[in-house]
Amino acid sequence: MSEQKFPPGWDAERTKRLIEQYDRQSEDELAAEDDAAAEEHDGQTVIVVPESLLPAIRQLLATHQAG
Repeated sequence: MSEQKFPPGWDAERTKRLIEQYDRQSEDELAAEDDAAAEEHDGQTVIVVPESLLPAIRQLLATHQAG
């Protein structure tokens, strides 16, 4: 088995605490957290799309940002 790699400032214990925090939240609490995060970005939206469309969406975003 390969060694786990964590982002700077993270370790296995911190990761475990985060997972436990989200496991304790209800569906409504999780949705409210997503909504609050989305409100922090004026002029942007969050949508769910089929994974098969991601390459085309990424290309469209790259073209939009470059233009």
